[in-house]
Amino acid sequence: MTLRVVKERINARFNATPIPRDLDTITSVDTANEVSPEQAGLSQREVDAIWADTIRLYRTGMHPMLSICLRRHGKIVLNRSIGYQRGDAASDDAVIGDLNTPICLFSASKAISAMLVHLLAEQGEIHLLDPVSYYIPEFAANGKGYITIYQLLAHRAGVPGLGADVDSSLLFDREAALAAICAADPIDNSGRTSAYHAITGGFIIDELIRRTTGLTVQQYLDRYIRKPMGMRFFRYGLTRRDLPKAAENRFTGLPLGPLAPTLKSALGLDYNEVIPLTNTAEFMQSVLPAGNIYATAEEASRFFQMLLDYGRWQGKQLMQPLTVHRAIQESGKAELDASLKVPMRYSPGFMLGGSPAGIYGRNSHYAYGHLGLSNVFCWADPERDISVAILNSGKPVLGSHLAALPRLLFSIPANCPPVRDMHARALDFLNVPA
Repeated sequence: MTLRVVKERINARFNATPIPRDLDTITSVDTANEVSPEQAGLSQREVDAIWADTIRLYRTGMHPMLSICLRRHGKIVLNRSIGYQRGDAASDDAVIGDLNTPICLFSASKAISAMLVHLLAEQGEIHLLDPVSYYIPEFAANGKGYITIYQLLAHRAGVPGLGADVDSSLLFDREAALAAICAADPIDNSGRTSAYHAITGGFIIDELIRRTTGLTVQQYLDRYIRKPMGMRFFRYGLTRRDLPKAAENRFTGLPLGPLAPTLKSALGLDYNEVIPLTNTAEFMQSVLPAGNIYATAEEASRFFQMLLDYGRWQGKQLMQPLTVHRAIQESGKAELDASLKVPMRYSPGFMLGGSPAGIYGRNSHYAYGHLGLSNVFCWADPERDISVAILNSGKPVLGSHLAALPRLLFSIPANCPPVRDMHARALDFLNVPA
């Protein structure tokens, strides 16, 4: 049996995407904006190592399309994509993706939506320690009256899901979803239980913005973030004309087996039903603040770069430094999340890194960002002065990527050494020019 036959059998077992041997034909590189590594305080060897690990992850076949953007000191070091917007190497009608192909961030959207709430507080429309029910009185039902906005952002609002056996149509009926959340019995009415809110928090955020500003969450995002930052996409859902441009999601990897109930509990829907749903026009045109911002990797990295710069982008102060500072401070030590069944460390809006290791690699204690279904990673690490986005269209949980993905996540901080003493410069945001 030849090595090629063995590889084909392994790929078939893992439900891998067919990919060509020569990846250059399906790779896009942002030669116009990538700077030389030396301009960003790195060596060519370090950048090449990160890119090699990106290619290694793609070669697992778990992602039809993979995009990465890495900024260091605010300069683009890598902005590249590999793969297919639609189809694969075995498809007659395959479409190759590129740097401008929008990919759904899924739950990484939560970080952006959370910053809208922090901006709302900065503008004096709300206070993070106010009860949600102060602005949405019906949320107080069944003992939820004292749950605060801060607790909502930190996944402690007690309403992590929409209930068992949710009809997917509820996701696309904002008012019905909001009513169901408000009427729900909380798993904890004191806000002490950390339980990842996969969908519910987004509907509450949208309603908070509507009732305090009269704007929808989409309009608020456009006005204060997307348009000032010159984003082409970076919006909840897509316009009708942009639907054909989106990367198509695909379930890859092994069947979930015993993990299926846990994921269904966290998502509110059966995982095998979720992926086809995300390729429908209904999903792609909806507004789901907890899970369907579409963006390029560069746009996602751009947003986190703005946060690294304490709310500043190209000379414009989009939000105050203290607003960013409040958003990224941990809300409690790492503890077992009641929804995800793994230890998590949250701030009011972000999944935080860890030491000696965390979800953003080794010694990433100060990193903040968010994961998205199922291998989307967007984060900033102020200690290393990097903003990173790894977007993809493959949605494996158990698959041949389980060695290559951690290798890439660990490769980035390993090849981007710390440049800031976080103890000595902890309050450097106070020196940001107004």
